[in-house]
Amino acid sequence: MVDDAPSVWNPANVVTVLRIVVVPFFALALLDDGGHTVAGRLLATALFVAAAATDRLDGWLARRSGQVTDLGKLLDPIADKLLIGSGLVLLSWLGDLWWVVTVVILVRELGITVMRFFLLRYVVLPASRGGKLKTVLQAVAISLYLLPLAHLPAFVSVVAAAVMGVAVLVTVVTGLDYVRDAVRIRRAAGLPPAAGL
Repeated sequence: MVDDAPSVWNPANVVTVLRIVVVPFFALALLDDGGHTVAGRLLATALFVAAAATDRLDGWLARRSGQVTDLGKLLDPIADKLLIGSGLVLLSWLGDLWWVVTVVILVRELGITVMRFFLLRYVVLPASRGGKLKTVLQAVAISLYLLPLAHLPAFVSVVAAAVMGVAVLVTVVTGLDYVRDAVRIRRAAGLPPAAGL
C-alpha cells in the first residue's frame, strides 16, 4: 500500500524550521555588546523582519502544494511565539521596552494558546481578522524597537511607542474576543463556562 501522506520535510516545514533556527542568531545579534552596537541592532532587525515576513509563507506553501502536515501545524505557532516572545523579552531585558508590555502580551498569547488546546475537543478556534492584525502590529512594533533608536531622529521612537501601544490594545481586545467565543462554544456544548478553561 502506497503512503500518500506528505513528507514532513516539505518546503513549507523547512521554512518553519528555518524561522525557528533564526531565533538564536537574532538574539545573539541583538545582545552584541549589551545591545548597544548599531551593526548588531540592524542585523537583529533584519533577521527579525525576515523571519516575521515568512510567517504566512509556510502556510501558503503547505496549502498550495497540498502538503499540510501535523508537524507543520505544531511547529508554526511555536515559531511565531518564539520569535515574538524572544523579541519582547530581550527588548525589556535591555531596558528598551517596559516589562508590563511584554508581560501583558505574553500572558495573553499563552492564555489563548492554552484555551485553544482545551477547545480542540469541540472545535478548532481559527485566527480572527483581529488576531491577524494583532500579529502584524506586534511584528511591526518590535521591528521598530529593534532599530538603533538612539541614533535615529526622535520621531522614530514616538512612532515605535505609538505602534506598540496600538498593538497592546489590539492584543488585549482580541484576547477578550477569543475568551467570549470560547465561553459561547462551551455553552453550546452544554458545559459550564469555567469547566476545562
